[in-house]
Amino acid sequence: MGTPNQRLESRKIGEQKLSGNVIIAELLRNMELGKFEMTYSVLLPCIFTVYLNPDDHAALSGVSTFISEDARKALQARVVELNAKPSGGFSLGRRGKPVKEHKIACTDWELEFLPDGEVPRGDVEIHSELSASAEPGFRGTKTTLMEREPSATPARAAVAPTPPATLQPEPIVRTDATVLKKTVDMVHAEIRYRDESGSQVFLISQNKIRVGRGGDDAPMDLALYTADEVSREHLNIRRDPASGLFFITDLSTNGTSVNGKRLRKGIEEPLPEQADLNLGDALTLHFEVRK
Repeated sequence: MGTPNQRLESRKIGEQKLSGNVIIAELLRNMELGKFEMTYSVLLPCIFTVYLNPDDHAALSGVSTFISEDARKALQARVVELNAKPSGGFSLGRRGKPVKEHKIACTDWELEFLPDGEVPRGDVEIHSELSASAEPGFRGTKTTLMEREPSATPARAAVAPTPPATLQPEPIVRTDATVLKKTVDMVHAEIRYRDESGSQVFLISQNKIRVGRGGDDAPMDLALYTADEVSREHLNIRRDPASGLFFITDLSTNGTSVNGKRLRKGIEEPLPEQADLNLGDALTLHFEVRK
């Protein structure tokens, strides 16, 4: 995923022939980009809709079943790799905390290939979901091969030619798509960081979030898996709906710094559109407003 402040790099294959390896590589990239972080586990997307240029879709129609079969094996192998225990045989992170388990909410991976005239030839666009009955905020992601920044988005219907005077069935659009789109449209900012479970991306879709290590009696919107120097409830981030501006309040024992400036505990202060948030000198969050 690169350094926290980098945008996710994507490839452009130009006139090269679209291959199964390219599609599977993009599915793996999408799965990791769309992970949903929780306190003790990480959910990965398990439902993928792959949009191809109509010419590419026609060319691969005879082998799409084999691509799907190979992709399922690759996705499962990656989950096994993510859950692999360290060489010592213990799945413990620093300070003896168990490493978060990566898993899917579906019984198996679901893949669907659809033609879309908006996708350039040789390119692939993938939409994913975390669950067949996704709830608001419970979403996967969209990725493409072109030099466009990936963003969270629901599945959408493909544009396919319809023969004259012939009624074609509507492309499958999941019943939660409308609700999901409303939630996706509310993504205001993102936080990138790396804790004991690896590199993470948190999308801010609500107007206030609680950030910290959390606990049974202290649920966090963004639960961090890190050292005890980070408080169970370390800070709050608030967005003013009228102005779109963000504000931050430090609630911690060991303090919070924004771009190197120490915050006053309990005092709400403006949060820049791009900022490095240092929590107790133990973890840095890279905050950036989505535009």
